[in-house]
Amino acid sequence: MNSVQVQPFEENGYLVRIDFNPTVPHCSLASLIGLCLRGKIQKNVVERIKLDIVIAEGKHSTEEEINKQINDKERVAAALENPNLKKCSIVA
Repeated sequence: MNSVQVQPFEENGYLVRIDFNPTVPHCSLASLIGLCLRGKIQKNVVERIKLDIVIAEGKHSTEEEINKQINDKERVAAALENPNLKKCSIVA
């Protein structure tokens, strides 16, 4: 399985899917890892993309819940405005 997949999407855009593996199946930082990936990519990729970031299937005990959280526009926007998360050099 490829961890990063890129496909043409709509006009001059791309669909980018990233599957990541947390360190352990109960990793408490999996949501933060996904948010940091999203923040860094959105800040540094200038091309028009639709971004899907997910935990690789079967790699976390609550992967479905976390995948929903890190791909929900409103939740992501609120999280990326969090001052504590903004201090994270990965997102900033």
